[in-house]
Amino acid sequence: MQQLDWIVLGLFFLVMVVIGFWSFNKVGDSGDFFVAGGKLPWWLSGISHHISGYSGAVFVAYAGLAYTHGFAIYVWWAFTISVTTIFGAFFIAPRWSRLRNKLNIESPTEYLKTRYNLPTQQLMAWSGALLKLFDVGAKWAAIAVLLNVFTGTSLLFGILLAGGISLIYITVGGLWADVWTDFAQFIVQITAGFVMFFITLDILGGFNSIFTIWDQLPSDHGQLFNDPYTPGFALAFLFINFMSYNGGTWNLATRYISSPMGSDARKAAIFSGILYLVWPLILFFPMWAAPILLPGLEDPTESYALLTQELLPPGLVGLVLASMFANTMSMTSSDANTISAVITRDILPNLSEKFQDMKKEHSLKLARISTFVFTALTLVIAINAESFGGVLGLLISWFAAIVGPISIPMILGLLPQFRHCDSRAAIVSITGGLMSFIIVKYLIISVQVVQIATPFIVSFILFLLIGWLNRNKKVSEEVEMLLDQLKLDEISPLQRPETSGKED
Repeated sequence: MQQLDWIVLGLFFLVMVVIGFWSFNKVGDSGDFFVAGGKLPWWLSGISHHISGYSGAVFVAYAGLAYTHGFAIYVWWAFTISVTTIFGAFFIAPRWSRLRNKLNIESPTEYLKTRYNLPTQQLMAWSGALLKLFDVGAKWAAIAVLLNVFTGTSLLFGILLAGGISLIYITVGGLWADVWTDFAQFIVQITAGFVMFFITLDILGGFNSIFTIWDQLPSDHGQLFNDPYTPGFALAFLFINFMSYNGGTWNLATRYISSPMGSDARKAAIFSGILYLVWPLILFFPMWAAPILLPGLEDPTESYALLTQELLPPGLVGLVLASMFANTMSMTSSDANTISAVITRDILPNLSEKFQDMKKEHSLKLARISTFVFTALTLVIAINAESFGGVLGLLISWFAAIVGPISIPMILGLLPQFRHCDSRAAIVSITGGLMSFIIVKYLIISVQVVQIATPFIVSFILFLLIGWLNRNKKVSEEVEMLLDQLKLDEISPLQRPETSGKED
């Protein structure tokens, strides 16, 4: 890191803070704070959904897989996300926006009380929020490692820098600050990515190297699948990503909830899906070429960082590092905003009546306090990551395992085809999925694809089975009304007359 790199990185963080305080005037109540008042433009929502979907792990862990396994990383990761996000644009995304219009929700778990019951909602809200606390903390620790590799600064400094900046702008500006910083971070990422792409092309001999590098790499690097990333592994990720990127990962659901109408949420999902289809091809190219440029690395996860230091002049190194920060800060900040909405709207009101039916100014104050406290706790966990030892890694693996089981009743509960899947189906499917994860991970030593797929498959089967057993049981009028309401957009001043009432 040269002085110019530090200047670029400093400007990046300054822009984040400025956007946060600029967004302050756009926030008048908790609805503005958590869901942008339902006024989020589709293109901004699409960009935010895209960049909130992956973290700095792309430049570390995924860069390592690109180095060792080649093109397969695109197939099972980016391509499956693209397909499932575009597919969900027509069946899932619009319903999230309609939930806000019909029920005035501000958190992804808020509708579960109506769809299932209060115990089901609380189980999902508490388990997701507690595990996310450690998940976000681990991401702060990971981004501090990146800064340490580039600059030699301490992990504590990196955590306080990235986390402290995020804490400021997300607490001050809420979702508006989150999505506009996402946009700024997207511009930084695109710029840095193209710089690395064109410099790599130039070193390798020009545009034709896009096709010729595969002849210089191991033969399996150009294949669509490369063991252990088999078709079965990709298929498992296809189904998991369908649930995750259509709202099972709560911060991504918030992007759809914040859209004015279902049609806007649909366009946002399609836009995000197209970005996942195209952009990773540019982003990953230097990573795929890394074995040619940096042969024989002992630690492939350092490949992208080493490429940056080897290929880029001063200033651009800081830009690439800023893009790495951008990815992780986008994910952690959006997580903090969404989990705070869950705490404020779904957990606290059921703990004390004083948090119910609050006045406008009081609800906004509570939203900011919960956001600040949650984010601060994640920083404390990150700072003390070493003290947790293997416990932190254990909790993160549990979070990965619980995403699938929780997302099944959450996403499928939006669809009328699953109206007979009640609260019992939701709780049994979640519990069964977690139990199966324990079995395949700790009792039966199994391969990675089995550990990933089993909780999802078990939860899905249990959810469907209990719904089928309930097929002759009358569905409550409240649930029937909810599901019927989610079929259509309401006519709104924000919606053009020719698109009103469009059904999915």
